[in-house]
Amino acid sequence: MTTSAAPKFCEGIQYFGEAWEDFSRHAGRAAIAEGEAAIKDSNSADAAYQTLLMADALRYVTLQVCGSKGSGHPGGFASSAEAYASLVMLGHTNIVTEVGHHAPGFYSAMFLDTSLEEMGIKTMSDMMARFREKHGLLGHLSGAIPGLLAPAGPLGQGQHFAMAGALLHPGKLFPVTIGDGGMGEPYVLNSMMHFNTAYPRVTNFLPTLIWNGYSQEHHSMVSRFTNEEMIAYWKGHGFKEVVLIDAKDFDDSNQAGDYVDSSRFSLKQRLAFASAVLNGVDKAAKSALGGTLTAFIIKQLKGTGVHTVGAKSHNLYPADSLDKPHMIEGLKRRALNPEAWAIVRENFVRAGGGPAVRTAVTEHVLELAPLGKMPIHEYAKGERAVPATAMGALVAYVGTQDKRFVVTNADGNEASAMKNINDALKIRHPTVDPLYNQEPEGQVYEPLNEDACAGLAAGLCLFGSRAIWLSYESFAINGWPIVQTVAQAMAELRRKTPSVVSMFTAGALEQGRNGWTHQRPEIENYFAAQMRNGNTYPLFPCDANVIQAAYEYATNSFNKCMVIIASKSPLPVYMSVEEAKHAVEEGAATIYESKGGSKTVVFAVTGDMVLMPVFEAKDRLEADGYKVRIVSVVNPRRLYRSVDISWDTVAEPDNKFMDDAHFNALFDADMLLAVSGGPSAVLEPVLLRTRAARRDTFAWKRGETTATPAEIMAFNGLTAEAMVKRVMAA
Repeated sequence: MTTSAAPKFCEGIQYFGEAWEDFSRHAGRAAIAEGEAAIKDSNSADAAYQTLLMADALRYVTLQVCGSKGSGHPGGFASSAEAYASLVMLGHTNIVTEVGHHAPGFYSAMFLDTSLEEMGIKTMSDMMARFREKHGLLGHLSGAIPGLLAPAGPLGQGQHFAMAGALLHPGKLFPVTIGDGGMGEPYVLNSMMHFNTAYPRVTNFLPTLIWNGYSQEHHSMVSRFTNEEMIAYWKGHGFKEVVLIDAKDFDDSNQAGDYVDSSRFSLKQRLAFASAVLNGVDKAAKSALGGTLTAFIIKQLKGTGVHTVGAKSHNLYPADSLDKPHMIEGLKRRALNPEAWAIVRENFVRAGGGPAVRTAVTEHVLELAPLGKMPIHEYAKGERAVPATAMGALVAYVGTQDKRFVVTNADGNEASAMKNINDALKIRHPTVDPLYNQEPEGQVYEPLNEDACAGLAAGLCLFGSRAIWLSYESFAINGWPIVQTVAQAMAELRRKTPSVVSMFTAGALEQGRNGWTHQRPEIENYFAAQMRNGNTYPLFPCDANVIQAAYEYATNSFNKCMVIIASKSPLPVYMSVEEAKHAVEEGAATIYESKGGSKTVVFAVTGDMVLMPVFEAKDRLEADGYKVRIVSVVNPRRLYRSVDISWDTVAEPDNKFMDDAHFNALFDADMLLAVSGGPSAVLEPVLLRTRAARRDTFAWKRGETTATPAEIMAFNGLTAEAMVKRVMAA
């Protein structure tokens, strides 16, 4: 085959090289035979040879595509190439990553297996044109790229996706590449250790540590570990089998230091290293699939085989363009002959049973258990009921209908007045104890770690199953970044998946005795900002009927992020179930209106407990001749105008917004007071659209230790007296 006869997909590849020694002997035909999904023998010399060809093909595409924009991250993935290629050759193609900076390498794999053709990327020229461009291949992995299982951005998240995949798909391996630069991020090994304690039989995920000695701008914090210390570190977190392959053991180029560039070895030693990695990955994969918690570690220098090494290989800058000598030299060192490209493509297309766009588990909608009609209990108006407990009964019902359903909670359901969930579904724990509702097969996952709770729940939803994360609002920020990541990914998905649902109890107004550590409702501003994304819905049920309607609404939705915020205290019921469903769907509803009065004051309220001073203020204002309307703002996203929200850019778009006539009927007033037990941002759509000439806000300011909710509300100025005074002064 001549260069001019190179495969069509090679159009745009700048450099071709000579065939390696013994190419015709070891690469005359693809090691993955036609009709097969993997190599037959990891000890085969042909398999090792073609694994190394695949690794260098991945390095070449990664470097050239990054160089085409003088931007992107080639170095970290380059040091993983033999491990990634080994997984592919062994047929394990449901691969996720904890490292967003490995994105160009993952894109290269999807290019080589033809998955990117789904988005019109058929040649190297196409790939360069679309790399790091709108509607193309963004800088970090997302939910939109064909064949890729999960997003990758903030470090410390990828293992959650691997564990979710393993839980949902027994018998399939879910490798997750982890960089040693990210080992210092919270909970990476900790979360896997807890998961293994709770799900000891679910070992079909394989953390694959890319130990290259560097983070993105300096040496990694574990770079001084010896091999023995690194193995002990993983074993100390419950891993029974740790397979470590160190490139240093194969070095015949006399490189200094503990981390070496295997691309500088002789071909003989490069092949020996590739063979060792291939066999090591095979051993680790079989161990993980066989019921043993296993990790694989590849140790070689960051930047192996690209333009430079160490942290300097991490990121390209405008000076690292394809016409620069160091980039040209790096590409030429990795250049393959046209026949090699053809063999690499053939192996990629066959691996795992076909291109990832057709075979990855997340490319298909996972069948969901039918729930039937939710058993909503109707509380009478005026009755006092605990919103959290009312919702807990529905969560328990969903779990009894859907055995894959998982509830996660770090601080305990019982502490949030949702013991009914534990009674029905049981806490998953190896120690059986009826007093604490503990059973090994329980559906309630309770690591004392919000990141692990949010991660598993969000991962399960992204991978197509139902779950819910329950937390104290004050601690939710510790797990929220992965929910935000998944929410954004869901907005881009090319398939339907259950929304990620969260419910946060014990808001600031209930936590006086605990002080400011438990009074952090500022996270509501985070939710408020995300509303404009198009698929995020903070929900503020005002009572036990509305929270049931809100949970039904959230559970039956798809590709969205639903956040329910409510109290765990007995509070009055203001709406019937029918009215509650209408309020959730429409966005807001009147829960009280005076029969007469000279001037109208409207209270637009998010929350439940904060209604107490509002109703007290109502009494005083009516006594002074005012007409008062109290509107519960349940679903503020519905109250924006359509132009305010990116609703038309997301999967499963929702363009239902309250029209002006209905909005004005609720909020027209001589004076409007926007009241929140948290921050005021969630009331932005009301303040944005109201025609009231006079408007004001009452919202959270800061925490303090208090004996009662009334005292903490007073500390924040959320009192009837203050509200009446503000109206009178207007």
